[in-house]
Amino acid sequence: MNQNSQVNRQVLLASRPFGAPNQDNFKLTQTTKPSPQQGEVLLRTVYLSLDPYMRGRMNDAKSYAEPMALNEVMVGGSVCRVEESKHADYQVGDWVVAFGGWQDYSISNGIDLLKLGKNIAKPSYALGVLGMPGLTAYMGLLDIGQPKAGETVVVAAATGAVGSLVGQIAKIQGCKVIGIAGGAEKCQYAVDTLGFDACLDHHSDQLAALLAKTCTDGIDVYFENVGGKVFDAVLPLLNPKSRIPVCGLISQYNATELPDGPDRLSLLMGTLLVKRAKMQGFIVFDDYGHRYGEFNQAMMTWLGEGKIQYKEHRIEGLENSVSSFIGLLEGKNFGKLVVRVGPDELT
Repeated sequence: MNQNSQVNRQVLLASRPFGAPNQDNFKLTQTTKPSPQQGEVLLRTVYLSLDPYMRGRMNDAKSYAEPMALNEVMVGGSVCRVEESKHADYQVGDWVVAFGGWQDYSISNGIDLLKLGKNIAKPSYALGVLGMPGLTAYMGLLDIGQPKAGETVVVAAATGAVGSLVGQIAKIQGCKVIGIAGGAEKCQYAVDTLGFDACLDHHSDQLAALLAKTCTDGIDVYFENVGGKVFDAVLPLLNPKSRIPVCGLISQYNATELPDGPDRLSLLMGTLLVKRAKMQGFIVFDDYGHRYGEFNQAMMTWLGEGKIQYKEHRIEGLENSVSSFIGLLEGKNFGKLVVRVGPDELT
């Protein structure tokens, strides 16, 4: 069923996953299209962002944000058009970035919206290179990582929405950039298109040895968004006073028990002490939302100058959001994953 003006399709959290999520954890349902009250706008979702953090919100566990309730609409950022407005600051046809979730229509009082105007060439970019992933890459690398020309920067998930931008920004700063990605195609793209100096396949049994051979001068900045065996390979190569921004740990999101092998905590703490390294986690909008303007100006300039290449993995149809999200957690996407929920044009 395609998006229409009569009903509101919604994807709900039907049950909490144990380990990797499956189709049974979600429910696609239909309800009446909502109507805005005074001071509100009716938003129609055009593009929906799918991101790894959503997996954590499905758990009933304490975190930086409240977990989703069962039978609640799945959370998610969206680019929408204003379909009906009873708010003085918004007009019908306006493009906005919202947090409308996995559904066709949502209501907002305007507080959580970012205006994009009426005529924009690539509205979905506001969910990627000009949105949360871009801000994550920019602030995590530049504010926490603080790369200097000539240093070695390593980034995992190197062709993903965040990692691809981290590496390119590091190249703009004059760094040697080593990516880690899944498969030969992604690794070749990181080098040939994104301009990385090298990219290693994390599927290789020799990852640690290959990384040591490639990072001949050690690692000054490691942008952490994966964890697991990738971090195990990075840890021995960290240079004194290295910096590790931590924005995610996708390899652990489906874990139901501690990893096999010895307790690595003492090794980590000892390395941080001896190497005088800095490891800092961050939640991008909580910590850096107030600096969005600075980021947007820089990224728009780099895009205009051709210094940033951006790849979008677009899926058609809300009904395909669940399978696409499951694939995202398995590394099947190539670029920023976006679902086109409805047409760009006003209905």
